Amino acid sequence: MNGDLDVVFRAARMVTPDGEVAGAAGVRDGRIVAVEAGASGLRADRVVELAEDEVLMPGVVDAHVHVNDPGRTEWEGFASATRAAAAGGVTTIVDMPLNSIPPTCDLPALDLKRKTATSQAFVDVGFWGGAIPGNVPELRTLHEAGVSGFKCFLLHSGVDEFPPLDAEELELAMREIASFDGLLIVHAEDAHAIEHAPAAVGGAYSSFLSSRPRDAENLAVAGVVDLARATGCRVHILHVSSADLLATVDAARRDGVRITAETCPHYLTFASEEIPDGATQYKCCPPIREAANRELLWQGLREGVIDMIVTDHSPSTPDLKALDTGDFGVAWGGISSLQLGLSAVWTEAQSRGLTLVDVARWMSEAPARHAGLARKGRIAVGQDADFCVLAPDDSFVVDAATLHHKNAVTPYHGRSLAGVVRSTWLRGEKIDIEAAPQGRLLTRGE
Repeated sequence: MNGDLDVVFRAARMVTPDGEVAGAAGVRDGRIVAVEAGASGLRADRVVELAEDEVLMPGVVDAHVHVNDPGRTEWEGFASATRAAAAGGVTTIVDMPLNSIPPTCDLPALDLKRKTATSQAFVDVGFWGGAIPGNVPELRTLHEAGVSGFKCFLLHSGVDEFPPLDAEELELAMREIASFDGLLIVHAEDAHAIEHAPAAVGGAYSSFLSSRPRDAENLAVAGVVDLARATGCRVHILHVSSADLLATVDAARRDGVRITAETCPHYLTFASEEIPDGATQYKCCPPIREAANRELLWQGLREGVIDMIVTDHSPSTPDLKALDTGDFGVAWGGISSLQLGLSAVWTEAQSRGLTLVDVARWMSEAPARHAGLARKGRIAVGQDADFCVLAPDDSFVVDAATLHHKNAVTPYHGRSLAGVVRSTWLRGEKIDIEAAPQGRLLTRGE
């Protein structure tokens, strides 16, 4: 076997599904064909020897990214998004069906999205479909075309071309998706609870926080669980910010409901008490909540109630963030963080006694499984040779102007983060973001 290897990666620290070991990974034709611990005998003409301060990790799989291309390419775009991903150790992204125009809610829109991404992707790209009023007949076709699943909103999405589902439409969609064992991923905030909350006005973050109460999440998730139980549909709760709902998710899972949940680096990093008034770069929906809530989210990860961490990278042009006025009532809600997710999570995880094995499980293995990408997310035989070379003890200060995101707006600006990505590898080849893109477009099951 050794003579047939294209490249061998050797590391004093390598993160595998079984833990962190010293060892080597052998690659042939872009796949991992051998993993050996200890003083490996793997040989190849090309050997990548990691430095003593570097760790070989599986490439991050970010299963919640808004690329906004086509239609709102000035917000991001496949070229800029995937450059940023590669710079941050991400080897696969899964693109959300909004805020592109048209949204990915039928086969022609998916075809256009794929055509747009072709020849622009520096990392591999998968796609979510959308579930909106009236498109139930499109769902099976999109599923057969290879989308990872279907996203829906239960309240206004922020863009008119992606309307929310009411209770009846949600049940129709879930029954159809259950019929082919698909997956529904839900922005779970209750529209009525939001309507009855005080409106966000002006620059006080406390005003914005009051406008998106925890009850909005809690009620929505309870309703989704009830319908999942009735229909048998697999469901996933997006960007959990309220720790209150974790008991509901845990109980539902114990009852046999097929439900998973994610949270995001910003909910695990920031706390509402620390957000300055007028700092609209922190606005996202659902919102960043209190420090005590943040610690309960970390507990949810430790206990396995929250399955994964994804960025929900949702950028916009600076004018839409209302940075000049600092008005949370009118600013676009979205955090720009695709390039920073791994370092942000590692910074917070290590301070709580957690390990890179934990981080890889939450940011690589679980999101890949969730999106139906069987060859992604692990350093194991048969997997794509997608790696992140991380220097976990090195650090840097975030300068938004130097990031590869199209627009230099992020709440991480000026923050010191641990974990420097030294290089990112896709199918055994080092990604060069100044060269021609080599990413592929993925379908569910790959």
